[in-house]
Amino acid sequence: MSHSRLVPGVEVVAVPGRGLAVRTADGEFLSVRTRDADEDTLLSVLTGADSAPPDGELHRVVAAFEGAGYLAAEPQPSQWPAKRRGVRLLGDPVLTRPLAAHLAALGAEPRTAPAVTAPDRATARIEELLDGNPAAVVWCLDGPVPDGLWEAADRLPEHGVAWLRCHREGWQAYVEPLAATPGDVTAAHVLARRLAATPAHRELAAYWRGPRTSGAPVRLTVPAAALLAALLADDLSRWATGATDTAGFPVGRRLRHVDLRTLTVTEHPVLPVPAAAPMPKKDG
Repeated sequence: MSHSRLVPGVEVVAVPGRGLAVRTADGEFLSVRTRDADEDTLLSVLTGADSAPPDGELHRVVAAFEGAGYLAAEPQPSQWPAKRRGVRLLGDPVLTRPLAAHLAALGAEPRTAPAVTAPDRATARIEELLDGNPAAVVWCLDGPVPDGLWEAADRLPEHGVAWLRCHREGWQAYVEPLAATPGDVTAAHVLARRLAATPAHRELAAYWRGPRTSGAPVRLTVPAAALLAALLADDLSRWATGATDTAGFPVGRRLRHVDLRTLTVTEHPVLPVPAAAPMPKKDG
């Protein structure tokens, strides 16, 4: 068995009078039955300092760690590939500014541009979105999505460009799945799924369509904006580097709901709407 070490998030602790225990990446504790295996040697193997012998009790214990997914070869640091560094950011500065900072720190090259909001031709909008040959486009809105605004952007995966977005509805914000290839979940798919999932679909459609009457406006706090930006940056980084999703739903199949009052994040699985299914209209 070659040199390996505990995967990130997994730790081993010596419990007085009870031997060794594993703290898993999910925060659970599991007892380790070492039998006659030397614990000091076992810890040396688990840190990658030594390799396990080809047989015997120590080999059995280390193999159990490996079989449970707690042990792996030393991972190589994930770097942002050069061909995916160009990221075009559109939308409200309260979100694009912290997002640009996160992406730059991760190795991307974010470029902030004014968002297109005029109801001009869809072909003109897609051409503008593709200007500069970005690898990905991220659109952040500090408010509901105007009717038809993201229709052209939903075609970005057809041009080989990743498409990621978020928006706010009152005290709720939504980080939608990243779409990278044709057939992935688009903004139109999310719209249809949300309408189908609520008995108040007429009210929700009316809310999206507007107008809306409100009192004092909701203001995104610095922590809330930073959280949304961090979620977007993490999704984009996972796509760019090919990092494996080890918990929750895949980046291209999850809709995340953020309660901006408590900064609580809830994940919901979402699938594309089949092409044969009619797409609900916002006018209800």
